[in-house]
Amino acid sequence: MDSGKTALRRQSSSWRHGLVALLAVPLLLLTASAYSAPKTLLVLGDSLSAEYGLARGSGWVALLDKRLQQEKIGASIVNASISGETTIGGKTRLPALLSKHTPDIVIIELGANDALRGLQLSATRSNLQALIEMARAAKAKVLLVGMQIPPNYGADYTGKFAQLFPAAAKQNKTALVPFFMKDIADKPALFQADRMHPNEQAQSTLLDNVWPHLKPLLK
Repeated sequence: MDSGKTALRRQSSSWRHGLVALLAVPLLLLTASAYSAPKTLLVLGDSLSAEYGLARGSGWVALLDKRLQQEKIGASIVNASISGETTIGGKTRLPALLSKHTPDIVIIELGANDALRGLQLSATRSNLQALIEMARAAKAKVLLVGMQIPPNYGADYTGKFAQLFPAAAKQNKTALVPFFMKDIADKPALFQADRMHPNEQAQSTLLDNVWPHLKPLLK
């Protein structure tokens, strides 16, 4: 009798282990496929994303494409960035881009040129809101890239400008890159001769500033 009970217990234990293993398979497949569904990323930016003054293929967006491949994340990138672009220009172009590419994620890297031209903060704020709403209406996730400008534009203007981005992200509950130029802005050696645009050496840092906030959106 004891030997029979022992055999039954062994069979029961073996059956339970087998069931657990079977149940684990879908979970493993889900984990493995978390990034496997192909996605389209739309980058709506200015010269900082358009490889201004850089060799083609050396900008942070190109480096992002390589990182996606290295991490085996199925995604394609549409870089719709234009040097000199403002938020109003982005707002004008975005509807057609959304219609053509149906992106899953929209990275909004605009606003610096608004400030450099001294445009009203209220206009920039309104345009950022419109960009976010357009992307959301197209069922895309949004990553807003935070910008800042040099202090020589005045403490009041620069401070309020910097706050536009976290305020918009909080209001709309979107992902945010706190400061695109982190670990670059205070290092002259990482800029081109114009002292405004990051050089090729700085592009990997730009990507590192974006990546932690982008990666969760890719799941």
